[in-house]
Amino acid sequence: MDAKIIWLFVFVLLYWAYCIYWGVKCAMSARTASDFFIAGRRISIWVFVLAATATSFSGWTFMGHPGLLYRDGFQYAYASFYAITIPFTGVMFLKRQWILGKRFGFVTPGEMLAHYFRSDIIRILVVLVALCFSVPYLGIQLRASGFLFNVLTDDLLSVNVGMWLLSAVVILYVASGGLRAVAYVDTLQCVLLAAGIIIVGIIAINYVGGFEQLNRGIAALAEFDDKRTPDGYSHYVAIPGVIQFVSNGPSAVGGAWTGIMILTYMFALMGIQSSPAFTMWAFSNNDPAPFAPQQVWASSFGIGFILFVFTAFQGLGGHLLGADTAFTAAAPEHVNNVLGLGLGGSDLMQAAGKQGMLVPQLIHLMQDTAPWLVGLLSVCALAAMQSTGAAYMSTAGGMLTRDILKHFFSQDLSHERQVWFGRIGVIVIVGAALVVATTTTDALVLLGGLAVAFGFQMWPALLAVCYWPWLTRAGVTIGLAAGLVAVVCTETIGQNLGITAWGRWPLTIHSAGWGILFNLGLAVAISAMTQDETDHRHKMKYHDYLRERAALPEDKKILVPAAWIITLVWFFFAIGPGAVIGNTIFGDPNDYNSWIFGMPSIWAWQILWWALGVFMMWFLAYKMGMSTVPEQDVEALYEDVGDEHEAIGSIHQ
Repeated sequence: MDAKIIWLFVFVLLYWAYCIYWGVKCAMSARTASDFFIAGRRISIWVFVLAATATSFSGWTFMGHPGLLYRDGFQYAYASFYAITIPFTGVMFLKRQWILGKRFGFVTPGEMLAHYFRSDIIRILVVLVALCFSVPYLGIQLRASGFLFNVLTDDLLSVNVGMWLLSAVVILYVASGGLRAVAYVDTLQCVLLAAGIIIVGIIAINYVGGFEQLNRGIAALAEFDDKRTPDGYSHYVAIPGVIQFVSNGPSAVGGAWTGIMILTYMFALMGIQSSPAFTMWAFSNNDPAPFAPQQVWASSFGIGFILFVFTAFQGLGGHLLGADTAFTAAAPEHVNNVLGLGLGGSDLMQAAGKQGMLVPQLIHLMQDTAPWLVGLLSVCALAAMQSTGAAYMSTAGGMLTRDILKHFFSQDLSHERQVWFGRIGVIVIVGAALVVATTTTDALVLLGGLAVAFGFQMWPALLAVCYWPWLTRAGVTIGLAAGLVAVVCTETIGQNLGITAWGRWPLTIHSAGWGILFNLGLAVAISAMTQDETDHRHKMKYHDYLRERAALPEDKKILVPAAWIITLVWFFFAIGPGAVIGNTIFGDPNDYNSWIFGMPSIWAWQILWWALGVFMMWFLAYKMGMSTVPEQDVEALYEDVGDEHEAIGSIHQ
């Protein structure tokens, strides 16, 4: 057997042993429903920091992101700003959700919103969003893990066999230990994810020949490129304008990533931390202390730096390592053709798995010189893929148990039976995800994009419960339903269902943008027509408590205008219409000698706004206190947070 395969199985077995250990250990301490579903609200600060980061950045970050950067160049690299926009949602909502969860004993977001709006319809819609998010997102992660092992074992394991074997271990530790086991396993997965991306990036830049050679190669690639923006620039080094009035976004001239497309795509990715799963992550903490370091330092700074540097090395470096056969033939002096052998002389774009082949092939380069590193990097990729999926398995299983089974069918369900039904829910979710993964041929990022676009539709409901008491039950419910429908109608799945009048992403606006347009628009309009004084008084019981515990101190209220200005300016210029300035401000994309920093202007612009984005997140999370521990203690209405006691019901009288 090949040395790399031996090392692969050695590292996989060690990793599996770690996962199973935590599954068994945490199963022994899961005595109540809250122990199993939200870790008894006692996850430690650094466990949450690492676990929430691992959950936010999945196998898509490890495998799919470099591949799309290879295909679309730096115009797609704006997606790397999700290192900031994902935790931005956390800054907006996690602390306030934690306060409500601790005070009123909520275990699931369905419970929180159903009690707030006094509606079971919103409870059902939240579970629907959780399932629509979890099943396709998890399914595609599982399939990607099977695909990776198929490539790295030289077809020893088929995609489906590898996928089912890897899924079995995830089911074992998630179903056994619940969210606490997920959290402890995620700590290792976060380290492996970050280390893996860095190492693969170093491998790529080393084979390219260094940073200067990379940028000279990018300049040659831009000159060779026949896909041009309306301004005549290569699509690898420029975005194609602010917006294009086309019926089908992907058919836009010079690429789909216009300024408005980037902005609305970031909306979709903001759906990760507004998804129901992250509400349960918020509830699992003893206090909000972990929120700010996770949002500012682990995610915005740490993952952001990794994506804008090492993932860029991988994506653009692929063209200079033989993955692009046409460019290799046209400019052999810029290419170190080390990937050609692994790809069998074919272009990466035509290879099996398309862009998803890039990272496995980069890992494959080490099979002769360091076969142990191939095994280690394979486990890094596996950990990245499982980090997100495990959390969604656990939380979706909890919502099925608490919000459907317990609430509608057996309200006196014991803790023990809740735990067992939660475990069954995990198995059902994974089974559904495996069916999706086995039958679908859609791309990794596309299904993931559909899932996160659904998650973003939770924003109006969260705005209502955290900030805006004037949004009504009818407005939020109808808006959420309309938003989900709009997402489907403007995504690939809508085209497959026969909704072809406007194509996918019309006007180069992502489906998440269309969804929130209908969602929030209807929520506001209908709320204006359905105000009810009794409902308003009921909701103010929550908002009054939030104002006591989360309101800005008087000495900081003077900073509110500055916070608005900083945030709006950053969104406009970093990931919005103003990003088009980045095409040329630091040099002519067509002239390497004009590049002020020795790199394409668009890359320098992205790095600049990444640094400013870290400052924005620090200002909001720490300076504005949006993610810090409340000055006053939050006292629970009752101790046993595993059950909905009469105490919680009494506040709704």
